[in-house]
Amino acid sequence: MRKIVLISCVSVKLDHKARAEDLYVSPLFKYSLSYAKSLKPDMIYILSAKYGLLELDNIIEPYNTTLNTMSSDAIKSWSEKVLIRLKEKINLDSDQIIFLAGDNYRKYLIPHIKNYTIPLFGLGIGKQLKFLKEHAGKKYEQRKLQ
Repeated sequence: MRKIVLISCVSVKLDHKARAEDLYVSPLFKYSLSYAKSLKPDMIYILSAKYGLLELDNIIEPYNTTLNTMSSDAIKSWSEKVLIRLKEKINLDSDQIIFLAGDNYRKYLIPHIKNYTIPLFGLGIGKQLKFLKEHAGKKYEQRKLQ
């Protein structure tokens, strides 16, 4: 069983093309990524509203798309595309999936995944940041200073 982390995209981005892990610049994303790396997973993917499933080193353009303003049908369609890509990369029956993503990014994926956890479930943005800072903040701050 492999450990896989899925992080949702965020609205705050660089204004130019960059690697996916560098494009998203909000504290929530940076702390989520730091926390994800601290878990020593086999793989980390980004759930992008525009691009679907991204690897950290994918080079992408900035965009202004979010699932939070999409209809349920559009989110279902997005989820189906992400599931196709996930099935190519991981085993949905045996791999452990850790979601660092909001409800819109996970609700139609979860029914297809047997083993998953949502460490930030039920937490508002402030409590999410607090949790992430406490669990991975020092590592993020050290990288930020370098």
